Amino acid sequence: MIINGSYLNRSSLDPYEEVLNRPPWVTTTLGCFLIFTIVVDILGNLLVIFSVYRNKKLRNAGNIFVVSLAVADLVVAIYPYPLVLTSIFHKGWNLGYVHCQISGFLMGVSVIGSIFNITGIAINRYCYICHSLKYDKLYSDKNSVCYVLLIWALTIVAIVPNLFVGSLQYDPRVYSCTFEQSASSAYTIAVVFFHFILPIMIVTYCYLRIWILVIQVRRRVKPDNRPKLTPNDVRNFVTMFVVFVLFAVCWAPLNFIGLAVAINPEVVVPLIPEWLFVASYFMAYFNSCLNAIVYGMLNQNFRREYKRIVVSVCTARIFFHGSSNDAAERVKSKPSPLITNNNQVKVESV
Repeated sequence: MIINGSYLNRSSLDPYEEVLNRPPWVTTTLGCFLIFTIVVDILGNLLVIFSVYRNKKLRNAGNIFVVSLAVADLVVAIYPYPLVLTSIFHKGWNLGYVHCQISGFLMGVSVIGSIFNITGIAINRYCYICHSLKYDKLYSDKNSVCYVLLIWALTIVAIVPNLFVGSLQYDPRVYSCTFEQSASSAYTIAVVFFHFILPIMIVTYCYLRIWILVIQVRRRVKPDNRPKLTPNDVRNFVTMFVVFVLFAVCWAPLNFIGLAVAINPEVVVPLIPEWLFVASYFMAYFNSCLNAIVYGMLNQNFRREYKRIVVSVCTARIFFHGSSNDAAERVKSKPSPLITNNNQVKVESV
């Protein structure tokens, strides 16, 4: 993604050797920031995946999308981010054209996969809370898997055109092979609209409808024939709403910079300082490590399972015991609360 002109010109002899003259503390800060993001991203999202796998309370249709979102966040931490880190400490891209294209492609897959999964989660929560009578039919296990596969199919379809437009290029300002907005103004506008603005509008609509229903239920203005919301339902909704808000906040600056540049590059380009562009990029990168933290802070089931997994790893027992629910059941003298297909816990408080 370039604002002040393309740094990767395939007709040049050494397109990746563009070096910016920056103070050492800048590259050190960016490198440390990215290292932190990679470590938290990998550990946090692995915790999310293992938590859903091990905990029966978390194995439901809605959390299939949560696992899919965790996979999308893991993609960038495993391949593109380490390559960006290498570029930072080498003060330039020294891995060649193929790795640049693969890195840019996977970064796009992760970003688009994330927003599509967040959209899928919002639609799932909307159906669960606002159309609960139809939820079990709409989100059976088979249907949920099909929805996730559809999300990833649409993600691949959305990112493939970049390979033909030539928009995956190296930008030395952010040490990344990424989306080049100057490749095509029309294409950039379409990307920002269909891959960011439109999903944000859909998610906003879903969560707005949910908030209205929650307020109506709390004020007791809903008809009695509507299913009541449990405290667990509200907490799950709030958790995913925070995930959405953080994604929007982290990615909005970069997308709106790109949109403004695509609409009127001659006027906008000189107005954008380099520090703002770099900050918007690394803020977007940082988003990939936040979701697991949000689950641990706001979702009691995830938080408990995180603790169990950490204890199990520390005692080298994670792969030698049954699920954490089975262990818990052996300790408890009373039966486990009934978990229904629509993820409602039949207890007074969760």
